[in-house]
Amino acid sequence: MSRRTSPLLVALLPLALASPFAPAQDATPPAAEQEVPAPAEQAPQAPPQDAAPAQAAPVDGDTPAQEQEEAPAAPAADEEQDAAVAASDDPDAIESAATKVPLEEIRRYVGLFNAIREGYVDPVEDRKLMDSAIRGLLFDLDPHSAYLEKRAAEAFDEGTTGAYDGIGVEVLQLPDGKVRVIAPIDDTPAAKAGIRSGDTIVAVDGKPLTPADAEGHGPLRGPPGSKAVLSIVREGEVKPLEITVHRETIRVASVRGRMLEPGYGYVRISQFQVETAEDFARTLGRLQGEAGGALKGLVIDLRSNPGGLLTSAVRIADDLLEKGGIVSTRGRNSVNDTEFSATPGDLMQGRPVVVIVDAGSASASEVLAGALNDNGRARIVGSRSFGKGSVQTVMPLGNGDAVKLTTARYYTPSGRSIQARGIDPDVVLKPDTTEPKLVSTLPGYTEASLPGHLRGDEEDGSAAGDVLDGDGPIEAALAELKKPKPEVATAPAAADAPKRD
Repeated sequence: MSRRTSPLLVALLPLALASPFAPAQDATPPAAEQEVPAPAEQAPQAPPQDAAPAQAAPVDGDTPAQEQEEAPAAPAADEEQDAAVAASDDPDAIESAATKVPLEEIRRYVGLFNAIREGYVDPVEDRKLMDSAIRGLLFDLDPHSAYLEKRAAEAFDEGTTGAYDGIGVEVLQLPDGKVRVIAPIDDTPAAKAGIRSGDTIVAVDGKPLTPADAEGHGPLRGPPGSKAVLSIVREGEVKPLEITVHRETIRVASVRGRMLEPGYGYVRISQFQVETAEDFARTLGRLQGEAGGALKGLVIDLRSNPGGLLTSAVRIADDLLEKGGIVSTRGRNSVNDTEFSATPGDLMQGRPVVVIVDAGSASASEVLAGALNDNGRARIVGSRSFGKGSVQTVMPLGNGDAVKLTTARYYTPSGRSIQARGIDPDVVLKPDTTEPKLVSTLPGYTEASLPGHLRGDEEDGSAAGDVLDGDGPIEAALAELKKPKPEVATAPAAADAPKRD
């Protein structure tokens, strides 16, 4: 067998040599699931959805990589200098490539590439092999790093705007092609059909899901009005459930608010999108108007919120803080180190705030909860959150494709790492076991349980939190909100102090 350097190796080397970009905001988004994101119907690989961006459909039209396929083959890999020249004609680049990408590893890759191309039982296109190789570079890093081909990158961006055609669910792509539900999005077909956090979708319309189904938008997407029959494995069920969902154009309202009782407001944030911070401020203003100008207290519900844009979470925290840190990120490269602090101006004017979290609260929602709690601005009720404390940087590659790479970790203002630990509530709540539909469907499912997850600074193997459905947690949060603040001892008044002439 002849051993010749694949011209597609040219497309691989720039990825290895690329310099870091500034961190994306939870993804996104998402990011996050970095995380941000976790955008609608994109797998946070993360937090955050009907089809994982990790294995997307091929790009339509010619790309730089395809043009390289048409070029003459590069010289043999045994010739070290010529292999470096295949990556660049610049002598400095040759030296850099030799320094950063060991040539013996290049030889190993090329040998395997050619062995597959020439010896596999069926012909395999060079493009398909290279796509697999690129995905393989990211596959074993962590659950949230992914290669996004053009259509997947476009779908990934949709999550930050909240409009797409599908069933309305945040999912995590599993290696075998199945998808795990992080959370159904409020008031979408998935939520109305009874899909729950922790469900695993194993087939669509009777066809078992495979890794190939993760390409592009995936089988959960489709024209509005079209029907999808989902085969779902659920904890506690003996056999898979068959649930029929009719796709819709999903326009996710990420913020909803109402009065719980006179003077006490409730705001539900389902995910963090581009306009979430503005919607939060607008909703809070409306509730304050209904309360006669000022609320006595506020409940913020972040249950099953998979995250989204970090900037939106930071802005909401800033709206409720007069001062103090909000979040910091730290990575291997200093360009990924950032710190966000509050500016004066608390929209609640110091009145009490309680935040609800559960096992489905991830990424940017954990950032918000941690910021308010560490600054003594809010108490946390619920169960331990998911524990996605990593930042994903989205790196555009110029041909419409992108790389979503984990580049940093989140830290709360006190310096605590969220990664694989989550936020521990001040008041722990348990599911209402008197109603079977409210029993947690996510036992043991956290960031720490994901294969290949980043080790957390405070990871301790503690039991995962519960998914908390229903109105019980809201009632518990309201009761916590009404508790009187502990009295703080003060110095005696001047008139009572010992007189000293």
